[in-house]
Formats: sequence, structure tokens, C-alpha cells
Amino acid sequence: MMSKKITALLVPAIIVLFSSCAPNNEMYLSKAAGFWAGLWHGLICIVTFIISLFTDGVGVYETNNSGSWYDFGFVLGIMISLGHGGLWRPVKKRIPCKSKSEKEWEEIGMKVEEKVRTGIQKWLDETDKKDQDWEEIGKKIEEKIKRELRNWAEK
Repeated sequence: MMSKKITALLVPAIIVLFSSCAPNNEMYLSKAAGFWAGLWHGLICIVTFIISLFTDGVGVYETNNSGSWYDFGFVLGIMISLGHGGLWRPVKKRIPCKSKSEKEWEEIGMKVEEKVRTGIQKWLDETDKKDQDWEEIGKKIEEKIKRELRNWAEK
């Protein structure tokens, strides 16, 4: 309950704070906005964009600025608030080391795989041997049939 009340008070306060420092307000009528103002305006660009949809007095970008330093700060602020823009590489995740039991299971898996591979090879060799045996049997039967036919023809 208490956190909802605090949130209800903080959200409007943050919006008022951001809108008071937003671009196109009276603060920059007398002097041009510089690097630090550009950085701040870039950081709060999402909030100022949403406010600018409903209010004409708030803009996303300060028109009275010092030029390239304001632009640099603004772009830097946008990069910080919206993401790094690909300038920095993401941190690589550490690959956890395998535990002793995982290593043992991996070794068991490799042994089982080798036994299966050997069994399949043995089965294939036996199949080839059986095929050769059948070829020999076929030749013997063929020779016997030829002999019997010759004997029958001679009678």
C-alpha cells in the first residue's frame, strides 16, 4: 500500500522536474544551451518527447543552442538513455566449468557411443560374410543343377 502512494507522488514530481529542465523553456532565452544542457536534454529525450505530444511549450531539442557542442552532448545523452548504440561490446557470459559428475557422464557417453559404433561395424561385417556365404551356396547349387541337367540330357 505504501509503495503505491509513494509512486503516485513521485511520478508527477519527476515529470514536473523533467519538464522544467526540458528544451524550449524560458531558461535558454538569454543564453545558448551548451554541452551540459545538450547532455541533459538527450538523457530526458523520452520524457520530453511524451510531454511534447501534449504540450506546445516543451520541445525535444533546444533551438537556441551553442552549436556542435550542444549537438554532441545531445547525441551522447540519447546514447546513454536509449542504449549504447553499439559503441561498446557486450560482456561475454562466463561459461561455467563442468562438474566432476558431468565429466564422468560425458566419458560414459563417449564409451557407449564407441561400443555402439563397434557393434554396428561388427554387424555389417557379419552381413557381408553372410552375403558371401549365400553367393557360394548359389554357385554350388547352380553347378549341381548344370551337372544334373547334363546327366539327364545324356540319358
